[in-house]
Amino acid sequence: MPSGRASDRAYESLRDEILQWRLAPGTVLGEVEQAARLGVSRTPLREALSRLLADGLVEAQSGRGLVVSSADVSDVRGLFELRAALETAAAALAAERREASVFSALAAEFEGAALLVGRHELDAYYDLVTRFDEAIDASVANPALVGALRGVRTHLQRIRRLAQDDPARLERAAAEHRLIAEAIRDGDAELARHATAVHLHASLRHILEATASDTKESR
Repeated sequence: MPSGRASDRAYESLRDEILQWRLAPGTVLGEVEQAARLGVSRTPLREALSRLLADGLVEAQSGRGLVVSSADVSDVRGLFELRAALETAAAALAAERREASVFSALAAEFEGAALLVGRHELDAYYDLVTRFDEAIDASVANPALVGALRGVRTHLQRIRRLAQDDPARLERAAAEHRLIAEAIRDGDAELARHATAVHLHASLRHILEATASDTKESR
C-alpha cells in the first residue's frame, strides 16, 4: 500500500476515534502499538500523527510522547464565538453562490430527520449534518474560510459529545438546519446568516446546560 494512502487511512481512523471519545484525552499514542493496531508501518503512522498534531487533536507531553489532547468545555464559548463569525459568513456566501437544487434536496432530507432521531439512527443524522456542512463549503468556494471552519468544527465536535445525544435537541436542530438550507436554496443571504446564528446560539446553550448538569451530578 502506498505510504500516502496508508497515512490517510491511519489519520481518518485515529481522528474518528478521538472525535468519538473511543480514544480519551491523555491516551498515549505509541508508534509501535498504533502502527500494529491500524495495520500500517511506522512511516505513514508518523505522517498521520503529524496531521493530528496540526489539527490540535494530539499534543506532545514530556516523558510520554504524543497523547490525545484535552477537550475542555471551558473553551466552548470562545470556540462558538469563532464558529459563529465564520459560519454565518459562510451561510450568507453560500446563499449567493449556491446550486439551488443541492440545498432543496438537503432541506427535504432535514424535514424527515426527526424520524432518524426517533429511530435512533444517529449515524445517519450526523452524516446528513456533515453533508450539509460540505455543501456549504463547496458553495462558498473559499479555501481559507473553509479551512478555518473545519478546524473549529473539529474541536466542537469533540465537546458536543460531552453533552450527549438529546433527541429533543436533535429534532429542534434538524428544523433549524432545514430553515438554513431553505434560505440558502432561495438565495436569501440575510435569512441564512440569521438562521445560522440562531442555530449556533441554541447549540451553545444546550451544551452549556448539559455539561453543567453533568458537573452537578458528579459532585
